Amino acid sequence: MFKLKENFLLGVATASTQIEGGRVNSNWNDFCDRKMTNDGSDVARANMHYEKLEEDTELLKKMGIQTYRMSLEWARIEPEKGKFDTKAIDHYKEELSLLKKAGIRPLISLYHFSHPMWFENSGGFTKKENVEVFLNYVKTCINELGSLCSDYVTINEPNVYAVQSFFLGLWPPEKKSIAKTLKVMNILIAAHCKAYDLIHEIRKEKGLTDTRVSFAHHMQAFHPKDKNRKADQRATKRISKIFQDGIMEACFKGEFSFPFKNILNIKKKNYVDFIAINYYSRQAVRGLSYKAFENTPKNDLGWDIYPLGLIECAQTCYNCLPLPIVISENGTCDNKDEFRCRYIYDHLKLISESPLPFEAYYHWCFIDNFEWKEGESARFGLVHCNYETQERTIKKSGEFYSEMIKKRGVDKPMMEKYVEPCKYNVK
Repeated sequence: MFKLKENFLLGVATASTQIEGGRVNSNWNDFCDRKMTNDGSDVARANMHYEKLEEDTELLKKMGIQTYRMSLEWARIEPEKGKFDTKAIDHYKEELSLLKKAGIRPLISLYHFSHPMWFENSGGFTKKENVEVFLNYVKTCINELGSLCSDYVTINEPNVYAVQSFFLGLWPPEKKSIAKTLKVMNILIAAHCKAYDLIHEIRKEKGLTDTRVSFAHHMQAFHPKDKNRKADQRATKRISKIFQDGIMEACFKGEFSFPFKNILNIKKKNYVDFIAINYYSRQAVRGLSYKAFENTPKNDLGWDIYPLGLIECAQTCYNCLPLPIVISENGTCDNKDEFRCRYIYDHLKLISESPLPFEAYYHWCFIDNFEWKEGESARFGLVHCNYETQERTIKKSGEFYSEMIKKRGVDKPMMEKYVEPCKYNVK
């Protein structure tokens, strides 16, 4: 049992590509057109959130959600290079207005893995000159929407995008190159730093002084496979440096170290106003590879469930730059909603007991959605979606989360009803 700290906000997170549905000329629509998802599902369906905006906002309000992380679909806003769609922009104005009317604080992500095909065909984030193209999109978004939202994420998980798309070749454009992976990471770091300055500049010109900008940093709890084996200890430090620590230092403070390069003359200064962490799992490291530990709790995708890793990652970030901390994503694939209540409880209990300055927690995800290459088969939501009928049903975990918001914590009756019946699957 625990009590949430005063002023600590509980929210949910989504991404436009994963929930909106509809046909847009993006890299992910193209990926689905080529039948590349594991289950054959198509991003054009998803949750049809673009059409169900009012219904979904009412559902958020009903659940008592305090803050909502959403992203903008670049391919809708700028369907052709330099040509912006006013209808798409007006749609996001409506969404932000509905949220504010419902008393829900928005957090906008400007880039969440999805971009127009014209950007992809021009080289995307493999070309540093395209940083200016991205900044032009950011400029338009902030000019049009900046008065409706104060908090922004420039880029979601630059390390994940680079690794999945250019090292493992699992996401579009399905490349496998260490050199390109590092190049894309360097370009995304520069894009974040430049966007940080631009957002502050535009909102300041508008007389808005409450601007807060960060990037959503995906972190994993990397541990040596054998904690007593020195080779595993060294390998763990090396992988953590390349995957997350080096990017953190560059995006937080403009400090670059091998193998990262300062490609656009980024000055040494702070480039985040708060720390935003996406945390899901732990990895056992040996040599140049990592995978889940054996005989530990796992979710339905085989990811290691290790709540303490959230605190470990938050401490690492805070040691780098002591700022307020937001958990911008945390959740689990639990297709039958059998252990999600315990997962939420275990992570939030540690947050509530930590001396670190946590400000907010965004559960991933609000509703079962299109989960990238996994398609519709991996369910992360607090709300169940019947994809055939588009009917929404709040799950038991959603009821638990809603009650936690109302009671500002978890009491004994909630423990007995929601948490104690849950059992993790050990594999």
